Amino acid sequence: MGNIVAIVGRPNVGKSTFFNRLIGERKAIMDNVSGVTRDRHYGEAEWCGKHFTVIDTGGYVEGSDDIFEAEIRKQVKLAIDEAQVILFMVDVNEGITPLDEEFANIVRRSKKPIYIIANKADTPNKANYVGEFYGLGLDGEVFPISSQTGSGTGDLLDKVVEHFPEEEKITEIEEEGEIFDEVSEDTEEKETAPKIPRIAILGRPNVGKSSLLNVLLGKDRSIVTNIAGTTRDSIDTHYNAYGLNLILIDTAGIRKKSAVKDDIEFYSVLRSIQALENSDICIILLDAERGLESQDVNIISLAVKNKKGVVIAVNKWDLVEGKEANTVKEWDAFIRKKLAPMDYFPIVFISVHEKQRIHKVLEKAVEVYKTKTTKISTSKLNDIMLKEIENYPPPALNGLYVKIKYITQLPTKNPTFAFFCNKPKYIGESYERFLENKMREHFGFEGVPITLVFREK
Repeated sequence: MGNIVAIVGRPNVGKSTFFNRLIGERKAIMDNVSGVTRDRHYGEAEWCGKHFTVIDTGGYVEGSDDIFEAEIRKQVKLAIDEAQVILFMVDVNEGITPLDEEFANIVRRSKKPIYIIANKADTPNKANYVGEFYGLGLDGEVFPISSQTGSGTGDLLDKVVEHFPEEEKITEIEEEGEIFDEVSEDTEEKETAPKIPRIAILGRPNVGKSSLLNVLLGKDRSIVTNIAGTTRDSIDTHYNAYGLNLILIDTAGIRKKSAVKDDIEFYSVLRSIQALENSDICIILLDAERGLESQDVNIISLAVKNKKGVVIAVNKWDLVEGKEANTVKEWDAFIRKKLAPMDYFPIVFISVHEKQRIHKVLEKAVEVYKTKTTKISTSKLNDIMLKEIENYPPPALNGLYVKIKYITQLPTKNPTFAFFCNKPKYIGESYERFLENKMREHFGFEGVPITLVFREK
């Protein structure tokens, strides 16, 4: 990954505000409370025809015993190592602080282009005070900016993009046949479908979501502690596995509304729900020590409501005492019974700590994604399902008989099947459940919600 810019500095100088402005969306949570940002956030930006990646980081604090601040320091150093250009943000209202001086020594060691951005220079008068920041002893220029209004960012970005190579312009267009597979009738659907599968890792606080991501990546992408609520933002990470290029999304723990205590946690939960809505597949972690709780069911129901593929991973399996040969089967049956009729999800029993069956979870997620995007031919649907309907036709209602004539899969993002019949209003819920069960029996759809619609013909 090239063309990377890291925004660094001490806490609460406006890094996340500036990050959101550069990428053109409110991706990072902002609050006046110090230390809101903890993990690294990536976003895409463009200036003068050059595209680059921006990294938002947590506030750097040296010499603190706070467990979060120690982990934040690690994340900041990783961002500095990744970046080609470093934007060192300071607060023009506070001038040079001891923390700024300490951190200047850190970034100086990188030997990379460094620009000091004196934030909160909202007026020309404030901009006149930026000269003191040359006292930090860094080689780069000082740019007065306002993250809130955007003033001064143009001059800064002009300098930043000078470090990036010119992007090649495509002068020849390959024949469509060489680039694209055969285009089906649902062209519009293909245009809107995500090119890279997005897999969100969800669950209650402290079930091991960030630990799972870190183990899969083989590095500390997300901060992990024993304290619930460590992760606050949704963290996107590109990952290549099993022949697919994936985006894995670490999320904040989702509590019940009544348990949310402050604004930061409220927005954290909101971002988690947004991550769920924007994903294709949800890996939902359960805590084996606590079993399946009502909030777990709520999260699974939310995923189903949004037509997402689901994989259930029961974490901390190594901590379950007295396991026997049938323990997994008993747990599996118990979970499915409690989730019924949402009992079609794959369930994997894992231990992130012991690295047991970790990659099995991702394998299942990939399988569910492939199932979710499978298209079944109309001829195959009718050959199989019409026989089932003939053997067990819809029950008559008030002497009226329902005749299902044919079935087809609709060109939608999620598996949706239209049953054309003479009296669609007379199809009862129990018979719809029968049809769904037969669809799953013949075509699988493990982990995937399917929709049946009945239309008059």
